[in-house]
Parts: sequence; structure tokens; C-alpha cells
Amino acid sequence: MRRRDFIRLIGGSAAWPLVARAQQTSLPLIGVLSSGPAQLREDQSQGLRRGLKEAGFSEGENLAILYRGADGDYDRLPDLAAELVSRSVAVIATAGGPAAALAAKAATNAIPVVFAAVSDPVKSGLVASLNRPGGNVTGNAGLTIELDAKRLELLCELTPAERLIGALVNARRPGVEAEEQELLAAAKIAGRELLTIRADDGPSIETAFATLAGRNIRGVLVGADALFNDNRRRVLSLASRYAMPAVYPWREYVTAGGLASYGPDLLEGYRLSGLYVGRILKGEKPADLPIVQPTKFELAINLRTAKALGLAVPPTLLARADEVVE
Repeated sequence: MRRRDFIRLIGGSAAWPLVARAQQTSLPLIGVLSSGPAQLREDQSQGLRRGLKEAGFSEGENLAILYRGADGDYDRLPDLAAELVSRSVAVIATAGGPAAALAAKAATNAIPVVFAAVSDPVKSGLVASLNRPGGNVTGNAGLTIELDAKRLELLCELTPAERLIGALVNARRPGVEAEEQELLAAAKIAGRELLTIRADDGPSIETAFATLAGRNIRGVLVGADALFNDNRRRVLSLASRYAMPAVYPWREYVTAGGLASYGPDLLEGYRLSGLYVGRILKGEKPADLPIVQPTKFELAINLRTAKALGLAVPPTLLARADEVVE
């Protein structure tokens, strides 16, 4: 091989890593900020990917994603949000409730922020209004804690003989005090006494169930919060261990063995989030994208779990169910 050809070959091969890096950095980069693990739950990641694909984007092909998660430690969210801002991401998509969305909003007023399944985004201070969010934040509402009263009614139907029932709430959720007051008011209307217990991590969830069992409580409402959803297996295992009827916010609990649930399709919320991220990447402004609210709510019942608990599910309840696991 002639010296000139050898130099050309070496020079060309050395350039390949530079070309590859240039191609990688040319992809739009979005940040995903989660209050839970950086590795999103299946319903979150599947929905987000589906929405992005509908908008014409696929991770690794024409889009790069930087994932950051607080693992339930909300105090970490501001630093994680600041890190995403420092990486000059094009959009920040948030997962796991209002805490992550609020941290992202506080970190930037320039980078678009898209939240998924957040309860009352106007009241929480994320947006100015549902129709015209204004600013750099948009997304979809989850109607999560707003449905607590309906879920409590469902729990009462399933446990008609229980005077005292329980509820688990996230101690670190913004507005937890108001959530507890609304639950207590709903319980009073239903003619029940309610014990609300706060938890803020996996071990405290175990303590909460032990406390409920120690009070001979047979019936618990599990809060519509990412804390419990991220600890879904633990929650279901504890409900089974203590033979405690429980009502959950999303059908994923029921298909995994939980007794009953009532709420919107969680996967759909993250699909809408991915779709909005894609539309923003194509040039639309978050201020012009209205907050989407769920219009369909699913009642799911697991008859196998009811049988194991010795519960007779009322026929009227079964007739209303959208999904029955037998």
C-alpha cells in the first residue's frame, strides 16, 4: 500500500466516530422527568412511544430521549429538571403526577413542558386555563383525586358491612391536606368513618397496611398517585397478605390481581403526552395546545380476587363494569 493511500485510509477511519457523534447530536433531544424511576413503567413508556410514533418520531431513529427519575425523592426533582435544562433539551415530558411537572416549570420558562395525567393542572398552578394554557406548559389532565369520591362509593358497595374504612395518600403530594379533607367529606356522605394514612416510600406503605390491619379495617382506598403505582406489586402483595379488599385508581392494578378500580386509561394519558411532544417538535407552541381531559372512565373488577376475599360482588356492580377478570 502506498503511503498516500495509507494516510487517506487512517484519516477516513478516524473521522467515523466524529460523523457518528454528529449524526447523534443532530437528533432532536427530549428530556423525560419522572418523580418515580427513570425507567418508566410499561404503561408510561408504551403510551409515550405510541404518541411520539403517531407524530412521526421514534426513539433512536429521528429522536433521542434523556431519562431522569427521582425514585420517589421529590427533593431531587429541581436538580434533575435543572440538569435537563442544562442539556438544552427541546422539550421536557414529565411523568408521575404534579410534582415533576411543577419542578420542570420552575426550572425553565423557555423550554416547552408537557405533563401527563396531572390532577387539576389549573388549581396546581401549572397552567392559566384549560383552553389556553399560556406560557411554556401544556399536557393532559388525569382526573385522579377528583374521582376519589366515586372510588370510595365503589369500596362501600364492595364492603357494605364495614363501618370503618381506610385510605392511603402520598404524604409528599402537593395538596395532600385538601385531598384528605375531600376523602373525609365523601366518607361522611357515605355514612362511613375513614382513617387516612400517609406514606412517602415503599417501607412506609408496608407500615400503613400493618396499621390498617391492626385497626381491623377491611377495606382500603389506594390513592391515585405515582407513589403507589410505582410500588404496585408491593401494594397488591400487601393487600393480599392482609386479605384486605382494596379499590384502586387504574385497571392495571386489577389485571395484576387487585380487587377493583375506577379511573381513566393511564396509557392514553401518556399517548397524548407523546403526541403533544411531537407536535411541539414540529413547531406548534405549548401555549396554543389546550389541556386534554379524559372522557372515558373504566370500572374493572377481579372476580377471582373477590372470591379469594370471600366477597359477593353485587350484580348491579358487575353490570356496570367495563372489564371483569374471571
